[in-house]
Amino acid sequence: MSGFHFEKNLDHQSQAVESTIAVFEGLELDSALGVHQQSINPLFQFDKGFQYVNNIRNIQAKNSIVESIKGKSTILDIMMETGTGKTYTYTKTIFELNKLYGIFKFVVIVPTLSIKAGTVDFLKSDSSRDHFQEQYGKTLNLHIVESKKGNKKKKEYIPQAVNSFVNAGSYAKNEIQVLIINAGMINSDTMAKSFDKTVFDTYSVPFEAIAATNPFVIIDEPHKFGQGKTTWGNIQKLNPQCILRYGATFPDYENLIYTLTAVDSFNRNLVKGVVGHITHFDTGKNAILKLIDSDGTEATFEFIDTKRKVYKITAKESLEKIHSAMQNLIVEKLNKTTVSLSNGLELKKGDKINPYSYTETLQETMIAQAIKYHFELEKHLLTREVKIKPLTLFFIDNIDEYRNEEGYTKKTVEKYIEAEIKSLLKTEKDIFYRAYLEKTLEDISKTHGGYFSKDNTANDEAIEKEVEEILHDKQAMLSLDNPRRFIFSKWTLREGWDNPNVFQICKLRSSGSEISKLQEVGRGLRLPVNEYGNRVKDEQFYLNYFVDFTETDFIDKLKDEINEKSGAISLEITPSSLSPDMIQKIFEKYSISEEELLDQLDTADVIKRNNDFKEGGFDYIKRHFPAIFEGVNSHKIRKNTDQKKKVAIRTEKYSELKELWEKLNQKVILEYKIENEKKFQELFINFLKEIDFIVDGIKNTQKRIAIENTTAIVQEESSIYNQGITRVSTMSYADFLKQLSHTLNINIKTLHSSFSNANIDINQYLSNSTIRLLKEQFDKYLMYNAIDAFGIEYQKVTNTIHPTKFTDKSGEVKRTIPASDVGGILDETTKVNADFMLNKLFYDSELERDNITQEIKEVIVFTKIPKNSIKIPVAGGKSYSPDFAYVLNLENQKKKLYFIVETKNTDKESLRNEETQKLRHAEEFFGNTIKIQFKTQLQNKQIAELISEIIQTN
Repeated sequence: MSGFHFEKNLDHQSQAVESTIAVFEGLELDSALGVHQQSINPLFQFDKGFQYVNNIRNIQAKNSIVESIKGKSTILDIMMETGTGKTYTYTKTIFELNKLYGIFKFVVIVPTLSIKAGTVDFLKSDSSRDHFQEQYGKTLNLHIVESKKGNKKKKEYIPQAVNSFVNAGSYAKNEIQVLIINAGMINSDTMAKSFDKTVFDTYSVPFEAIAATNPFVIIDEPHKFGQGKTTWGNIQKLNPQCILRYGATFPDYENLIYTLTAVDSFNRNLVKGVVGHITHFDTGKNAILKLIDSDGTEATFEFIDTKRKVYKITAKESLEKIHSAMQNLIVEKLNKTTVSLSNGLELKKGDKINPYSYTETLQETMIAQAIKYHFELEKHLLTREVKIKPLTLFFIDNIDEYRNEEGYTKKTVEKYIEAEIKSLLKTEKDIFYRAYLEKTLEDISKTHGGYFSKDNTANDEAIEKEVEEILHDKQAMLSLDNPRRFIFSKWTLREGWDNPNVFQICKLRSSGSEISKLQEVGRGLRLPVNEYGNRVKDEQFYLNYFVDFTETDFIDKLKDEINEKSGAISLEITPSSLSPDMIQKIFEKYSISEEELLDQLDTADVIKRNNDFKEGGFDYIKRHFPAIFEGVNSHKIRKNTDQKKKVAIRTEKYSELKELWEKLNQKVILEYKIENEKKFQELFINFLKEIDFIVDGIKNTQKRIAIENTTAIVQEESSIYNQGITRVSTMSYADFLKQLSHTLNINIKTLHSSFSNANIDINQYLSNSTIRLLKEQFDKYLMYNAIDAFGIEYQKVTNTIHPTKFTDKSGEVKRTIPASDVGGILDETTKVNADFMLNKLFYDSELERDNITQEIKEVIVFTKIPKNSIKIPVAGGKSYSPDFAYVLNLENQKKKLYFIVETKNTDKESLRNEETQKLRHAEEFFGNTIKIQFKTQLQNKQIAELISEIIQTN
């Protein structure tokens, strides 16, 4: 690639330039006077007459901008979204102002050093200089203000860049003078102090010297330069005759003359579209545990679920302290960089794991996904006639894990790159692409490179070359002779750097603050260039953006930001999906866990797997969780937000319930009725033949931004499970069997024999992911087959052990219990049934509310069973909790019948297989107890009907 080729007269850029130039039409222009006139810009007379104001009014009308004019301000705002060629536009404006009005001294002010470096690279590049030289016959002479440490013993001189800029004259007819300075230098002592040598024989202070030239000032990223702040005050010391502000975001508009909104950009295909890939676990239990730090004695973890909380864990301590799902996970050892867990996983600072799927880090899953998608895209773009080389950008937390030879990130990335290339080479027929892959395979380390701020102090020549290429040599990065296609950074590249051929961004770390989502994706929005350096604009391209489930709403936020900045209004009234905000409010207001919520919604057939509502789904949410919507909390019903609120027990009623309650609280174990090891092996072989060896068990949700009727929408959403990630074995067969035997509590010989007899080539699945998968699937298999394929039996271990939810340590009934244990909604005006054991009406669903308020003469006493107080063991390690306990009167109080009820607010057909199996276990549990009957109450069944049926049967 010889260089980028800029296209002339792109409509959106030409319109921005023409709108700016039109402001100056008809204005009086005074030539510079005095001995240094050749070094000073001519001066526009903005305040003479009404020409300036009228010009702005006409331009705003032409560009459909609501009229807003500040006639005494010479600040002009040009709003252009990220990736649409803002730098090119203001550069062309510089040339036009010089051509038409003779303005030849411009000061370009940028917020950061990285943006300054990117700006200088653009303006100095051969392709840029050649492009404008061809159109205008001139070039830009750049004067770059740099920070320098002076020697206090020597005379100090005004910075060379300032001196050369101020002294340059219009007699250099083929040059336009441009001073480039960043905000840090604007605010430095260098610009404000007096030096030993003067400019123009008059000015010893840089600010005053520049001000003497009547400069035009161009401000890049105006939201970084708020008026009233120090930097803005120092900019005024330059005495600019006009300030042109270019950016996507403004603190406040002054005289807005052109807008190219985000909607415009996406709608006109001026930038890539965006597809968000949200990686999360298929369990629906998307909590995160992140290792923040380790001092060698204790590790600091951050747990992120509905809230964030920090924990300190020492060696040999269980992570169950943080989350119950990690009860068998121990911190084996730790040092200042690594925490080793009992399952063999090593965590580095910044690593995240999921408590429910803790055998695999979230980062590795995302890396595998991004690399897989990269090679799919690369194959498509490099096997076409005119080739486009795609790049993927990773943002990471731990630099050492990438830079160190044995670093986890580096090894993981290279492992998956090698696996994908080898997989592609098995079938690739394209001659060029096959050769490109084979060359790449010779040295995998050359496929990636990184840039981090600490690299500036490194003495490694290879790293220096790598950094130089990434930051300053786009042509080299995009050369088809260069195997590098993966770039790693730590958000250092957020501003001032971009490459048009970034097609993917994988965000393995948080950005640390709530920055603009458009700004986040901005590094990859530009349209790509082909192998000849020409921009490709005649087809739709997409930027793939990978985030973890903590940013599930990333695409929705991006859509909202696009609409907000573009002035669009969404007309959506009924939401199409269960949003993260709704879920969060349900958790908070109904004291319900994520697992309980998902079980309820799945059972009621309310949502699809991607959280889209099924028909009537939103109505279900409004009906069952009214407290999450504004205005639903009437005087009658209010949410139970106080977790410390208590509900009183009617202690006189407990004596009637005591016998049943103590039977329910007896400790039992579940025994499998499998004859011998041979029978068990047959069972396990059947399981292996049924299971689908999906390696990761993760869910990748895709959301795409689209424009419809001038409004950004999320057009589609699809859930993709393990789309062909090339399998990578990470342990030996012996270690795999040993760990699997420990996890499943199955004899190693039985496992080995079972894999052989099931004809499964387990060697391609030797990883912690497979062990986790087998554990999850085998537990389900045991649950589904426990009653039909083999028998179960419940054996009592002990009598009731106090305290229970209703009793204290001595077995005496408590006076109160936490209200959150029995319901998230409180109805204070409806009278509680006299036979109900609690004195207030707390409930979670309308079906429960109906049960509590019904008067049934056969009932002696009944109660809502507090959450998690009764757990019936279920095959596969799960448990089951019923909802209501009744004591019924039979034969004129001579006999009593104990009745246990599970309420399911659905019909029989809608019960999931797992729920059905749990109900069957409950029936087995209660079936051998003569006095206790168990029933399931579905939505079409009143509690009175069930009680009538049970009494007739008995």
